[in-house]
Amino acid sequence: MKNTQYAGVPVLALHEVCKNYGPVQALKTVSFGVPEGSVFGVLGPNGSGKTTLLGIVLDVLQATAGRYDWFDGRDKAAARREIGALLETPNFYPYLNADDNLAINARIKRRGAGDRDRVLELVGLTARRKSRFSTYSLGMKQRLAIAAALLGRSKVLVLDEPTNGLDAAGIADIRELVRGLREEGLTVILASHLLDEVEKVCTHVAILKQGTVLLSGAVGEVLRSEDTLVLQAPDMMALEKVVRSFPGVADVQRLDGTLRLNATEIDPAALNGHCFAAGVTLSHLALHKRSLESKFMEITS
Repeated sequence: MKNTQYAGVPVLALHEVCKNYGPVQALKTVSFGVPEGSVFGVLGPNGSGKTTLLGIVLDVLQATAGRYDWFDGRDKAAARREIGALLETPNFYPYLNADDNLAINARIKRRGAGDRDRVLELVGLTARRKSRFSTYSLGMKQRLAIAAALLGRSKVLVLDEPTNGLDAAGIADIRELVRGLREEGLTVILASHLLDEVEKVCTHVAILKQGTVLLSGAVGEVLRSEDTLVLQAPDMMALEKVVRSFPGVADVQRLDGTLRLNATEIDPAALNGHCFAAGVTLSHLALHKRSLESKFMEITS
C-alpha cells in the first residue's frame, strides 16, 4: 500500500509539553503535530531534548506539564500497541539467529509471533535470517532492531538517531529502509542531530534547541534555502529602478557596488530580459546558492 496523502488529524499531537529535571528545563512548552504517512524528523544538536521528547511520547518518561495525544486521543495503552520504537543500541542474543531473536522479542511483547517473515522481508534480511547475530554488520544489526520494532504490524515507528555509528553504506541502507517503510504506509518519527539525514529522508521536521521548538513544518518550507541574485550595470541607479519594477522583487540591497535580491521566486533569465527591454544592459548577473547548513545555523543561532 502506498501512502501519499496526509490525514487532517495528526498521528501524534503535542500540546505545550514541558519536562524539568530539578532546575533544568529539558523541554519548554513543546507543541507540534506529526502528519499521518510522513517521515517526521526531530532535528537538533546533542542535548536539545530530542531523546527526552521521544521518551515522553512513548511513556518511558512523564512530562512535567502539557499533554500529547496519539491517534486523535485514543487510549494510550491501545495506541502503544500500534507503535514500534528503537531508542537504544540493538540488544540481541549474539549466538542466536535473526529468526530466534525475533521469536523471543515477539514473546516479550506478546504480539507479532507470526510476523517474522514479513518484517524480515521489509528490512531486507530474509536471506540472512538463519545467520547468528554476532556475524551481522552494524547496519544489519540496526535493521534487525527495526524489524523487531515492526512486529505486530506497527503503524508508527519511532527511531532515536538510527544511523549513529554506521558507515556510509550502513547509513544509506537505513535511509532507503525508512523511505520504503513510508511507502508501505507507516508513519516514521526520527530524531537526529544530522541536517543531511533529515534533508534526505524526512518530509516534515521540528527543529529543537535547548528544549524549545524553533520551527516546525514541511522540510521544503522550514529548510528552504534562500538564494541571492547579484547584479551590476554601468548605470546602477537606472538598474535599481528597473529591478524594483520587476514582479516578485520585494527587497533590494546595495552592497559593494552591486544589487542583491532574494532569488527564491525570480527567474534570472526573465529578469535579464526585463532589464534589457527597459534599456539597461547588465554587466554582471550571478546566482549565489545558499547552503542548507547556513540556513540551519541561522535558525539555531
